Amino acid sequence: MPASTEHVRVPSDLHGQPRRVATTKVSLRHTFRALRHRNYRLFFFGQLVSLVGTWMQQTAIAWLVYDITGSKFLLGAIAAVGSAPMMLFAIWGGILADKYPKRSILIVTQIFEMIFAFAFAAVVWRHFTSTTLIMIIAAVNGIALGFEMPARQAFTVEMTSREDLLNAISLNSSIFNGARIVGPSIAGLLIASVGTTMCFFLNGVSFIAVIAGYLMMDVRHIKPAPRDAEAAHPLSGVKYAFTNRRVRTILSLFGVVGVFGWSYAVLMPAFARDILHLGPNGYGVLMSASGIGALVGALFVATFGDRMSPRGMALGGLWIFAGSVIGLALTSNFYVSLGMLFVSGLGMLLFFSTSNTVLQTIVPDSMRGRIMGVWSLIFGAMIPLGSLEAGAVAGWLGTQYSLALGATVCAIAGLVALFAIKRRVAEEGT
Repeated sequence: MPASTEHVRVPSDLHGQPRRVATTKVSLRHTFRALRHRNYRLFFFGQLVSLVGTWMQQTAIAWLVYDITGSKFLLGAIAAVGSAPMMLFAIWGGILADKYPKRSILIVTQIFEMIFAFAFAAVVWRHFTSTTLIMIIAAVNGIALGFEMPARQAFTVEMTSREDLLNAISLNSSIFNGARIVGPSIAGLLIASVGTTMCFFLNGVSFIAVIAGYLMMDVRHIKPAPRDAEAAHPLSGVKYAFTNRRVRTILSLFGVVGVFGWSYAVLMPAFARDILHLGPNGYGVLMSASGIGALVGALFVATFGDRMSPRGMALGGLWIFAGSVIGLALTSNFYVSLGMLFVSGLGMLLFFSTSNTVLQTIVPDSMRGRIMGVWSLIFGAMIPLGSLEAGAVAGWLGTQYSLALGATVCAIAGLVALFAIKRRVAEEGT
């Protein structure tokens, strides 16, 4: 891509407050500028390997559960049980992230998650598979995620810098969604050829890469963030989130979209089998289409995110996502479904990546771990609630009605958030 140089003014947050952005060059170096930080490079490539394994496991779990039970409700229930512990432990995880070295927390949690992946493989290999046992292992793994997610989110700025935070978060999303493309495709091939056991085993092996990356990092330059008087109070992050109007708006919208929008992925096994009449390979292709769209969106934000309005990217991305999921609900054509899932992945990435960056940049350093703990709490809540909502509505009205209903709620929530932002700006004069 040819380089071009220009001065621009963009809002610094979802609420339209301007800031001067330095002259930048649109080039591959600009797109991947967060990789100039050694610690982030180690994280980036370790996560890329590990996340491929994670998506292989997620795909295998969903297919295994639906194959065993044929129940759309249980499909959502398993996903809910695996994420529910995050609601209980994310706040404490945020407190720990503000008190102790984040890298140490991440190494410990990754080791536990690796153990649980091997436990999944052993259970399936020995034919001890049951929905109850899968729920138990998924729930225990969710506890580790509750401590891991706030630390990982807050650690991003320490691996890079405030100036490169949006780029780093966008690149995080690119590897997440790059893995989302590769992982389900590999899982589909493995499930069809050798079964689900190998998906779980390879996920366990993949954790070695990210653990090694953390161990190789040089963290001597990272200074502990100053602690405030309420640092040890378990609800200090929640209090701050509810009393700060900008943080409250972002988290509220994030929660609604998570419950009614993100949960569309839970229904993809049922959509693939019942609507499109596909097998595991076709299901893997469907999941990959959404991942490709999100990958394109992530690279777009990494390249042009500092030149555009965060409000426009976040809300525009949300409405793009909602429209495409409604389109998905209205079709039973495989190729149209691929197109809709591609666009939905792109739109959802624009929303999540931008809102995450804004949230981390508007809070003080001493609060970042706890606020990301609240973010993780909502993330942990939205998956089980969304999974149960999607599964219940799909069981009652059908898969397509469930998809359309969730997308409509997301679109309306975006409008409500826009009106709330404009009202705050008018009242405060900013």
